[in-house]
Amino acid sequence: MAAAKLFGSESTHSLFRHSFAVGPPRLVSYPGRISLDYAKPRPGPSKLRVLAMAAKRSPKRLKYSAPRLSKVDDLVYVEVDPSGTENWKLEPIIELLNQGAVGVIPTDTVYAIVCHLKSHAAIERLRRIKNIEPSKPLSILCRSLRDIDTYTTGFPRGDGQGHANIFRAVKHCLPGPYTFILTASKELPKQCVRYGTTTAKFAARKNVGVRMPDDAICLAILEKMDAPLISTSVKWPKENEWMIDPVVIADIYGPEGLDFVVDGGVRVADPSTVVDMTGASPKIVRLGKGPKLHWMDAEDDDESAVSVDELIPSAT
Repeated sequence: MAAAKLFGSESTHSLFRHSFAVGPPRLVSYPGRISLDYAKPRPGPSKLRVLAMAAKRSPKRLKYSAPRLSKVDDLVYVEVDPSGTENWKLEPIIELLNQGAVGVIPTDTVYAIVCHLKSHAAIERLRRIKNIEPSKPLSILCRSLRDIDTYTTGFPRGDGQGHANIFRAVKHCLPGPYTFILTASKELPKQCVRYGTTTAKFAARKNVGVRMPDDAICLAILEKMDAPLISTSVKWPKENEWMIDPVVIADIYGPEGLDFVVDGGVRVADPSTVVDMTGASPKIVRLGKGPKLHWMDAEDDDESAVSVDELIPSAT
């Protein structure tokens, strides 16, 4: 079935939830829906693994912590060891992303709602799920520095007149817990940058937040993609607080249209450090997990709080 029909007329985001996995998975398509099928195990030592396991750490004991996940419709829930030793479980997630799915994955800071950069329909669904206005720019999770060069105008480089080569300094802290605000290139879809804004101060700006997370699960997914992932942080819908338990995230955002959740364990509410690279010098607009480096300028607390909301409200 064509990718365009993945979210067909029966449901705009219809997927099955599964709690089994033996052998390499493959996607099997049906009219208006998609399910996972697994090959029979080979003879020898048992390789039975549980794809979607009951989450036992949620104190609320929500429906996603129940052992019979097959009763919870429309969401693929995958529990993966944070160390990266079970990345084989991510194969169906990668296929879903390539076909236009929107879901949650862990990063080296907090959890992120992601979709494929080249799927315009998925980007619009992500905005709707997170209730992000069209005038607000999004972030991208990149596989390499080459991605950053492709989808932005790049980092400032030395010009031989005493100005520092920031690119060389940046390479030493990536992958890592930093979001760098850069000017978007024409290769980046317009749905990712600020467009349709009526704010005169930012009307001419086309910026994007760029991340290269240092997380085994996130990197395993990115390495198998043919483009970066669009990303936005996961917060409580009516509160400005990070959501760090994937079980709770699935319960709250699943009904809003998520297609999958990758459970990499409960995280610490420690977001990335956001650095604005679009001015005369690199300026920290939010100090987070990444430490302030000598080539970064700091903003005062009041200005920083305003700037990070205006520049990249989706930064993880």
